[in-house]
Amino acid sequence: MALFLSSFTNKIDAKGRVSVPSQFRASLVNESFSGMVIYESFINDCIEGCDIERIKKLSESIDNLDPFSEERDAFAAAVLGGSSQLTIDGDGRVIFPENLLKKAKIKNEMVFVGKGSTFEIWEPKRFEEYMAKAKKDAKAKRNLLKVAK
Repeated sequence: MALFLSSFTNKIDAKGRVSVPSQFRASLVNESFSGMVIYESFINDCIEGCDIERIKKLSESIDNLDPFSEERDAFAAAVLGGSSQLTIDGDGRVIFPENLLKKAKIKNEMVFVGKGSTFEIWEPKRFEEYMAKAKKDAKAKRNLLKVAK
């Protein structure tokens, strides 16, 4: 499974393309699809992304719900129906759907933020504010994090 680490700020060019960080691209190459899957984050005001294997696992989790339940229908519509598959071009760039950029308030630059098996894409100033809060919260709750031996 892919592992996304660090954060990178990249500009959106005049044609709406943005370079995917090379460290992320290496994790997004797969036998079945070389690209990323993105969707509106359910936690933060940003775009969330992952590789195709991660979205397959989410799909399997959704399939494990009662097939006629409202919960299954809501997750399928919001996660799978709200996802976009972006193919990375030969120069390592993608074009994000305008509706997702608008929701995340991204205009000229975006920050790719690794979060392990997923990553987020933020408007830079909003990410700065989020990161300050995240560091404060992590420091206050550091005793909850245990490293497996």
